Amino acid sequence: MALSAAIFLDKDGTLLVDVPYNVEPARMRFAPRAAEGLAVLAQLGRPLIVVSNQPGIALGKFGYDDLYRMVGHLRLMFAEAGAELTAFLFCPHDAPLQASVEACACRKPAPGLLLEAAHRHAIDLSQSWMIGDILNDVEAGRRAGCTTVLINNGNETEWVPGPLRTPHYVVRDFLEAARCIMAFETSREACE
Repeated sequence: MALSAAIFLDKDGTLLVDVPYNVEPARMRFAPRAAEGLAVLAQLGRPLIVVSNQPGIALGKFGYDDLYRMVGHLRLMFAEAGAELTAFLFCPHDAPLQASVEACACRKPAPGLLLEAAHRHAIDLSQSWMIGDILNDVEAGRRAGCTTVLINNGNETEWVPGPLRTPHYVVRDFLEAARCIMAFETSREACE
């Protein structure tokens, strides 16, 4: 079976307006120009996979049923934007409060969620993309072997440098990220 390329997406601050520990469908809103960006990405016909740290589970802020209800609503939001959510993978751990975090390979910046998605969905990570709003997203994508796009919308506040934390591309919003990927995938030219 041939492997396919995918587009990995962070949830909070990238796809959706960042509301801490939000799993309430009524409070879920697309980030600026994210719906339009999803429509652009849908034209590529690639799996769209959300990979998200969800420490609210470990902290007792919400339960798995709440999270799954949120994912169902996110699927509807994707459909309304003209796209399909292929999968939603999440890390339920919190750092550094939870002792098992050192063994956790799924919490970004670790690449575990992307590696798991690649295994489940026959994804070629070297041909895939990771879009996020902080450098932990970039690092997870780079560790997995993906091309990375950072949405520089003000959510990254620490800017801890490193070779794995340097994005391939930096854009202002989700639509610009989608156009960057579309330009590269259709012409094999680096986007600006």
